[in-house]
Amino acid sequence: MSENTPFIKDVPDEDVKFSIIIPAHNEENYIGECLASIAKSAQPYKDQVEVIVILNRCTDKTKEIAQSYNCVTLENNDKNLSKIRNAGAALAKGEILITIDADTRMTERLLSEAEKHLSSNQYIGGGVNGNFERMSLGIVVSSMLLIVPLLFKYGLISVGIFWCYKKDFQAIKGFNENMLMAEDADFAKRLKEWGKKNEKRYGTIKNGMTTSCRRFDHYGDWMLLKRPDIIFAYLRGTNQKAANEAYYDDQAR
Repeated sequence: MSENTPFIKDVPDEDVKFSIIIPAHNEENYIGECLASIAKSAQPYKDQVEVIVILNRCTDKTKEIAQSYNCVTLENNDKNLSKIRNAGAALAKGEILITIDADTRMTERLLSEAEKHLSSNQYIGGGVNGNFERMSLGIVVSSMLLIVPLLFKYGLISVGIFWCYKKDFQAIKGFNENMLMAEDADFAKRLKEWGKKNEKRYGTIKNGMTTSCRRFDHYGDWMLLKRPDIIFAYLRGTNQKAANEAYYDDQAR
């Protein structure tokens, strides 16, 4: 990364507008593109953006890549994405929190859109929709097999990348650490409910990200048709074995 990176660390809290939280378990193949996308989106906010990378049992070059971008890094050994993200949020200095996965890239306008939505005082926060880096019929079918039951359980929500004020993240106590899967849908539902209590809407930033197809590349594009057990485990949210396979076992990464 060049010396012109807009990311900052070791500065007073009042200088930070955005804290961006990235869980990372052996992400050397993806995190560079994620950080480059954040740097581009952060250009209007020079010296106002910190990126916190939670290094989860990394044995590759993830730490070195994160540090080359001037990220704050935190070592963590939990096999629980809720705990991992909450640990990053506990360090955050910014008034606005953004969560993003290491294999996802945000669009250039994402941070500006999040600030515009929040400063309007009409939104409690929200999620993002976007695209996979490639598409196929199998990916569409597999996605719908998961989206439809999630819609019935959690209502109409968007996930992907979350954005909200830190004070509201704290008010709903962050991510539910009892959830090992679908913790993102659970967070979205509770943030939406908190918004209703405060007469604010849950928003969706449209076409705000591109995410990798690494799990489809590993399991096949029709994976959820072949593996309905993954759907049930995701909906239940408490199966450690399924969570390990989905998020923490290196062979699927």
